[in-house]
Amino acid sequence: MKFIFPQNYNFKNKLFGLIDYSTAIVNIIWWIFIFCLVNIFFTKFKLKLFLFISLSFPLFLFSIVGFNHENILYVCYYILKFYNNKKIYIYK
Repeated sequence: MKFIFPQNYNFKNKLFGLIDYSTAIVNIIWWIFIFCLVNIFFTKFKLKLFLFISLSFPLFLFSIVGFNHENILYVCYYILKFYNNKKIYIYK
């Protein structure tokens, strides 16, 4: 079976077909950071689990759905760039 891909098709390697590898690394770093903070400040397991899920799930969900399947690092870069240079992008 032969598949024909157009020349302008951008093929990206993804982990499990859903997430870019760089986005997966950012998610893992974020999970480790949240896990360490939750373990330092709280002792009850239910509270730890609730905080870990509530702080890590939105980023994970956003990295899967994202903005038109953009890499999350690029999205964060564009948001910070816009935040620093509001005068450039907003016109009357």
